[in-house]
Amino acid sequence: MSINHIVTPLDSAILDSKAQYVFYHKMVDFAFKELIVAVQREKICNDIEVQLFKQYCDLLLYSVEAMRVKYMYDDEDNMKVDLTDSGFPNYLEFRYLFNDLELRDEYLERLTPIATLKEEFLDTLLRKKEPVKKSKLFQASSIVYYTSVNKQYIFNRFVQGKILSAPEHAEADLVTSWSFYDVSHNRPFICFMYFNYDGNKILDYREEIYNVLKTVADRDMSLDTLAYTIDRKLPKISPKLLKRIDLGPLHNVFAKDEHLVTHTILESISKKQIPIESYALSLSVDEVQSKSEFKDGGFFNKQVLQKWDDVFKQKYVLAPHRIIQLLYNKTPEMMNELAKSPIEIAGLKIEKNEI
Repeated sequence: MSINHIVTPLDSAILDSKAQYVFYHKMVDFAFKELIVAVQREKICNDIEVQLFKQYCDLLLYSVEAMRVKYMYDDEDNMKVDLTDSGFPNYLEFRYLFNDLELRDEYLERLTPIATLKEEFLDTLLRKKEPVKKSKLFQASSIVYYTSVNKQYIFNRFVQGKILSAPEHAEADLVTSWSFYDVSHNRPFICFMYFNYDGNKILDYREEIYNVLKTVADRDMSLDTLAYTIDRKLPKISPKLLKRIDLGPLHNVFAKDEHLVTHTILESISKKQIPIESYALSLSVDEVQSKSEFKDGGFFNKQVLQKWDDVFKQKYVLAPHRIIQLLYNKTPEMMNELAKSPIEIAGLKIEKNEI
């Protein structure tokens, strides 16, 4: 295990009330749904990439919802939102979900039977005319959590997509995708690789491809270095294009990083210039293409490798109209560094009684 895989709960903000869980979940859910629409509308991804992008985002949202149910009425533990340039749950929260669901049956045996809990709720509400105790609500939410959450839909540190035929006019014949949650940034990344296969049936070589990607492509690193590593470790394929999307940071009231957008939003919220539910989302897209090939190695073990072009980097900011105006006023130089003008998305509306 490398030092990049060592994670701790430190540098995390703790959600410690029902209102905060509801507020945070609504924000993440709303922001990602807006993101999916914007990525397709602005043609940041092609059709097949948008389809896969949505699937990975759905896994992330499913996991955040599972965390909300898990912690809603828990007096002992609280969900942690990362502070280090992320705005997303600390990576350990995803590991906790996996650990819980590994012991699903054992936990369910300890919980009060559903029928008994229903009778207690009815007796408390209808006969005693009293509110249900928080401990009982926690038992009910725990039952929902352990009976409804499916481990296979939890966003893992590495999620492998299938090998598919590439779209017409693509850089290669085949495309595969994967996603990972980088433990040093506590942010999700989504990757696409277009490649050709030097063989008859790609299924015969599928496991080798998956194993290499899981080993070397599960963290943030220089994209041209990653491309060269994949190319060398998989002699039967010829990668032609690698594309990596960095989702985040999610700039909002829960984030406390040093990012200029986060600082601008927090400062404006504190001065009551914008509502507390204001947010923005950064998006970075890196691409590297093969520009030619060369042979490497001795006479008996020559391998055809790719010569890679420079990495093409594009940065985007997605935000509601009011936040875009704010960023133009407060951070004009940063706006000029973007691949295109800030992409407008809808603003989140939270009622005062929800905060």
